Amino acid sequence: MSGTSLDGVDVVLADLSTVHPRHVQTLFRPYDDELRMQLLSLRQPGFDELHRTAILGKRLSRLYAEAVINLLAQAGVKHEQIIAIGCHGQTVRHCPEEDKGYTIQLVNAAMLAELTQIAVVADFRSRDMAAGGQGAPLVPAFHHAVFKSTVSHRVIVNIGGIANITSLDPHNNILGFDCGPGNILMDAWCLRHIGENYDKYGQWAASGQVIPVLLENLLTDNFFLRQPPKSIGRELFNLQWLEQKLSGNELPQDVQATLLQLTVLAIANALSEYCPHATEIYICGGGGHNTLLIDRLEEAMPDKKVALTDELGIPADWVEAFAFAWLAQQTVLRKTGNLATVTGARGDRILGAIYPA
Repeated sequence: MSGTSLDGVDVVLADLSTVHPRHVQTLFRPYDDELRMQLLSLRQPGFDELHRTAILGKRLSRLYAEAVINLLAQAGVKHEQIIAIGCHGQTVRHCPEEDKGYTIQLVNAAMLAELTQIAVVADFRSRDMAAGGQGAPLVPAFHHAVFKSTVSHRVIVNIGGIANITSLDPHNNILGFDCGPGNILMDAWCLRHIGENYDKYGQWAASGQVIPVLLENLLTDNFFLRQPPKSIGRELFNLQWLEQKLSGNELPQDVQATLLQLTVLAIANALSEYCPHATEIYICGGGGHNTLLIDRLEEAMPDKKVALTDELGIPADWVEAFAFAWLAQQTVLRKTGNLATVTGARGDRILGAIYPA
C-alpha cells in the first residue's frame, strides 16, 4: 500500500489461512523527495504527462518488487509460497464525481509479476466505479471481516492523508466514507514552513493556537455537508485550497494547530452525526503516531474509548496494506471485495485484475 500521504510503501506478509488473519512480517520503503515531487506533479495536467505517468508506473513497480523481495528474504519465505501480491498502486488522481467517474493508481502490474515471479492483483477500484460507486473507501469490508464485534459498536478510523471511518454496528449495515483531511494538509504545511515531511507527535501544532475564524471557514466547505457515500483526495484538500482561506497574517504554527483541529472535528463531527451510539473508536494509519491528535480526539469524544487497532491484533501502521492482501484473496477466490452500501455502487462486485506469474 502506498497512500495519499506519499511517504512510501507499506508491505505486509499476511497469513490468511486461519480464522484470525495474522501478519508474519512487515517492511516500509520510504519515497525519496524527488519521487514524491514527481508523483505530486501528476495531480495537475502538465507537459508530456502520459509519458511521465508510464515511466513513474514502471519506477514504482521496481520499488514495489524490491520491497516484496526484501520482505520475503527477511521472513525466510520463498516466492513460490506466496499465492498473490495485492497491490493498490499509487493514486495520482481520484475524481469520483458522476460527470467524471475515474480514478488512477500507478503501477505496472505485469512488470511487478515478472520481477517477483508472483501473481499480482491490482486495479481494485475500477470495477466499483464501473458499477456506479465512488471506488472508495474499500477497506471497510476488511474492517468488517477482522475487527467486528457481536456486542460492541466499533468504529475504525483510518488517518492517512485522508481520514475515513468504518462504522461496525452489530445491529445495522456497515457504513464507511471519507470524512475529511487526515494528515494531508498538516504534512504539506509542515514541509513548506519547517522543512519536515510531517509534524512529529504534533509538537509544532502544540506550539500554536487554534484560529477559531479560520477553523470555522475551513469547515464550511461543501464536502463536509455532503451525505455519504463520499470520497476525496488531493484534488480538494491541498495547499491551494487552504491558501484561499487565509488572510496572510496568521502565524504558521497557529495554522498548523488549526489544521490539526480540523482533522479532529472532521472525524468527531462525522461520528456524532452518523454513529452517535458507537462506544469504541480504533485508530489506524500514520495519524496514530500524532499524540496531540489522539489526545484531541479523546477530548472531543469523552464518552468513547479511543485506542489503536493494535488492541485488536493488527498494528495501526499496517492495517491498510493488510487490507489489500485480504482484497487480493477475495479476488483470487472470486468473492466480492467492495460494500455497495459504503461506495454507492449498484451492488457488491469482485474487484481487481489478476496478472499471473
